[in-house]
Order: sequence, then structure tokens, then C-alpha cells
Amino acid sequence: MIVTVTLNPSLDRTIEIGDLVRGQVIRAGSTHLEPGGKGVNVSRALLANDVPSRAVVPCGGDEGGQLIRLLVAEGVDVRAVPIAGRTRSNITLAEPDGTVTKINEPGPELTGDEFAAITDRVLIEAADGGVVVVCGSVPPGLPTQVFLALCQRVVAAGARLVVDTSGPALRAAARAGAALLKPNRDELADAVGRPVTSLSDAIDAAEELRSEGARAVLASLGADGAVLVGSTGAITGDTPVSRPRSSVGAGDALLAGFLAAGGVDGASAPTALAEALAWGAAAVSLPGSRMPRPADLHRDLVRINTRPGDIRPLLA
Repeated sequence: MIVTVTLNPSLDRTIEIGDLVRGQVIRAGSTHLEPGGKGVNVSRALLANDVPSRAVVPCGGDEGGQLIRLLVAEGVDVRAVPIAGRTRSNITLAEPDGTVTKINEPGPELTGDEFAAITDRVLIEAADGGVVVVCGSVPPGLPTQVFLALCQRVVAAGARLVVDTSGPALRAAARAGAALLKPNRDELADAVGRPVTSLSDAIDAAEELRSEGARAVLASLGADGAVLVGSTGAITGDTPVSRPRSSVGAGDALLAGFLAAGGVDGASAPTALAEALAWGAAAVSLPGSRMPRPADLHRDLVRINTRPGDIRPLLA
């Protein structure tokens, strides 16, 4: 079983507009309200492709109730953990050329008892092993050491730990022995404290995280595709997108595709990376944070390089 954990979920409202001009009245073309948060998106993407998962989601206030109702309506197998704070709401402004402007609320702080309840629920769901995917931003005020303890307990329980987060929490997950880390380019650069401007930079940064304990790193690189670095070396790939609509959730779809292909369980690395890229590219072609379905996937467009030897600069 794949268990996703979203410590800081959200209600995501995406508004499609013609052009973003500060100080002007802007007419919306269309709007979409969807459950949000990286782990939530991973579960939604898996569900859209008939891959079972279970989502552990803290929720509070009217927004939290609405979030759970949306997930249940979509058919997500959700385990809600009540909290006192109010679940955050995010706004995304999407322009026709694919430019996306996001306004994210910080989210509620969790008490010690609330985080303990979330941890207990995760360990219950992971009792039979499987994969635990901890995704998204860490709630405000949560000490890195507490996040590290969650990761260590998951690993000690015998589950394969996958983490997609940023900042000190990402390095903490590496130290805990995560089976896979999934940063984007900026998160990768922040984790190692230096710019990532070329493919070789990305590979070197991923190897540094592996040296701290992570078994593999899957780094999404935007229009440059992704790089997977593991015990057998590095492979890269990319997929052209003719009409990008929204990058929101694309990295989550990419991770879901990798999980669906059994990448964490030792499936062929090129095959798992190719599936991940197909899912990520499909998500970019869809509005808002909509997750791709089988008909949206174009695996024939994916290009994989199992011997990346160049140091080409990455796109800005």
C-alpha cells in the first residue's frame, strides 16, 4: 500500500485569466476548486490511474471539512486527523502562456499532541510495510528534529520512506535513510547551499544528499525534465509539452508516476523515470491542479538518457 502524508494540506482555487496586471480589475475566465497539498495530489494522481493509495490528512475548520468532502467525492481513501487550526486556502492565477502566480497561505501550527496523533495514524497505516510518502511544506513552527523523528519511525517500522519537501526537513529525511527524495531544482539548490545551473550540478547535489543517507534522489527540473540518481548512477529524461497550461501539481504527478511504476520497489530505473515524466508532462498540459488520467499520458514522447555525460546549462 502507498500511504501519502500531507502535513500542510490546502484548498486550492485556480483562476484562469487573460493577463495579470497589477492594480487592475481582472475578469476570470474560469475557476477550479480542488483539494491541494503535495501528498494529496500524489494520491489523486494515483487514483486517476487506478493505483490504490491512502491519504493521511490533518484538517481543521470549515476549510478542512470542505477539503475532506472534496477528497471523498473524488474517491480518495482518506484518513482525516482533526486539528484545532484552520486548513489553509491557496490561490493560483494561470495565464494562457502557462505563467502561473501562486499565493499560498502559511497554514496552521500543529500542537505536540496533534503531531503525535498524525504520527500514530501514519504508523498504523504503515504497519504492513509498503511505501510512506511524506510531501509538502512543513507546518509553521514545527522543529526539524520532530520531523526527523517522524521519518526515523517510518523507516524503523519497515516502510520505504519517500519525501518531497524543502529546507532543513529535506536533509533530515536524507539522514533518516529515505528510500527516495523528490526535490525540484530550487529545493535541491537550497539543500546543498549552492546554485544548480547545469545537469552536472544537479547530479552532484543529488549525490551529496545520497551521501547523507538517502538511497536515491529524483529531482524535477522543470522544462529540462528530471534526473534520477541512485546506486547505479544517474539517468535523465525529458518530455516536450506543446501547450503548457499549469505547472501546479506537475511534480506531484511526476512522483506519482514513479511510484506507480514501482520505482521505489526496485523496478527498472529507466522505465520508472519514463513513466514519471509522462505523468508530469500530462499534468502540465491540464488546467489548475487537475491530475492526469490514462488518456492524458503520451509515453511515446518521453526521451531517456541513461548515460548523461554533458554539463549543459539548465533552462532559466
